[in-house]
Amino acid sequence: MPSQTFENLKAEKKDRIQAALLHEFSTYGLPDAQVARIVKEAQIARGAFYKYFGDLEDAYWWLWRQALNQIHSEDELTGRLAKTPAEYTEQVCRFITQGEAKGLKDLITLHYTVNEAYLHSQPVMPPRFKAETWAVMTLTHQAVRECLLDEEDEEAILQRLETVLKKLLGGK
Repeated sequence: MPSQTFENLKAEKKDRIQAALLHEFSTYGLPDAQVARIVKEAQIARGAFYKYFGDLEDAYWWLWRQALNQIHSEDELTGRLAKTPAEYTEQVCRFITQGEAKGLKDLITLHYTVNEAYLHSQPVMPPRFKAETWAVMTLTHQAVRECLLDEEDEEAILQRLETVLKKLLGGK
């Protein structure tokens, strides 16, 4: 989590730092990412980076949350919450499309191919959620991953997702 000092920065400086983080983490996985490249591109001192973030992983998690918020913001603004298998499948399509449109595809792809295994996992959904909710979330995230890694089979992946969700949700 970024420090209060970071949160209090002027928007222009925060945007510059976010752009540098996005460039770094869209180009390099966490094992190869470098604070030196980030601070150079963001035009900040190395010490400032560590004043804003505890380490690279902290900066990455902050950026990852920002990216997910950007992608999901359309659904939140319109109140679109998936309830049926077809709606969940549409949501996966929108996630991929929004990610591409917002320049986040490389970040998301590196997340699934490199960073996810490297990071100290943070639970996506607390155990108190219903098993059905957890299963739907797990399946939709896996479908996003597969679609990004195998674009040629996206249609088949989404069809499989919808078929499985119909079985899981009992034809809802």
